[in-house]
Amino acid sequence: MNYKEVLKNAKINLNGSCRVCPVCNGKACAGEVPGMGGKGTGEAFTINVEALSKYKLNMRVIHNANNPDTSIELFGRKMRIPVFAAPVSGTTLNMGGKFTEQEYISCVINGCIDAGIYPMVGDTAVDSFLITNLEELKKADGNGIAIIKPWKNSEVVRKIKLAEEAGAYAVGMDIDAAGLITLALHGKPVGPKTLEDIKEIVQSTKLPFILKGIMTPDEAELAAEAGVSAIVVSNHGGRVLDQTPGVADVLPRIAAKVKGKVKILADGGVRNGVDVLKMIALGADAVLIGRPFVSASFGGQTEGVKTYIDTIADDLKAAMILTGCNSIDEISDRVLFK
Repeated sequence: MNYKEVLKNAKINLNGSCRVCPVCNGKACAGEVPGMGGKGTGEAFTINVEALSKYKLNMRVIHNANNPDTSIELFGRKMRIPVFAAPVSGTTLNMGGKFTEQEYISCVINGCIDAGIYPMVGDTAVDSFLITNLEELKKADGNGIAIIKPWKNSEVVRKIKLAEEAGAYAVGMDIDAAGLITLALHGKPVGPKTLEDIKEIVQSTKLPFILKGIMTPDEAELAAEAGVSAIVVSNHGGRVLDQTPGVADVLPRIAAKVKGKVKILADGGVRNGVDVLKMIALGADAVLIGRPFVSASFGGQTEGVKTYIDTIADDLKAAMILTGCNSIDEISDRVLFK
């Protein structure tokens, strides 16, 4: 199975909930929430792609980087490439309903593990979806990370315990889901957190804790103060607040404040290996990719997910060769054309 076949199948199986556009940039699905689009004008989704596209690469070919090492170690696990499948859930709410939550997430989990990376599994308005996601993660010996919505603290802690029981090797909270319309429509209110709220949640677990949804340097510093292991620079794929800047545009300023204090993950508009290289150069330690994993799963199930990851890995390695980087640690802003 090649990646073009995967995308062709995905277009059919997603039942119009996603057009599987040649460039996944949010223009065709603007305002489609529920669905796969961005909120309102959809521009907060689109700008993630455009902000990353704006950066160009310095090609270098006089060097010794002929077989780069694309791997990293993060949260005690070695990964083939610095990429996680982002926590995307809600097949019946957002993805047309062709596959069940169990069918979808099992393909993402198994495809990721087969290809040498790890998945993040998500939480949503339908309580059974998290249970399903954790059951599938448990079948995979806990080789993944569980991300919980910003419910009231007692509920977040309860769900973290469920993730621990499933064997997850890290947990987190996507605080950027505060105000998410799909949750409010199902009578499941979420909201922002105080610094003390976050400290309480971090202290409730011995696992590495990831706070997803940081878009400003001051909040990155607050997250570090709260004791998180990592942050995810993310605007929730443009699905919660219209008119935010792109992740690639805010990432360097955030990295300038907290690089080395916490691990920095970036989530927004990453589609291929060149995008991964750019995000690392802008200050990320690794990236999350969301919507393309939906297409890969719906288009080719486990093999489709693995095919997509293989494509990214090949693309990243080629980009590292042509920018003179022997390892992920060697990627810096010197590869970016200014």
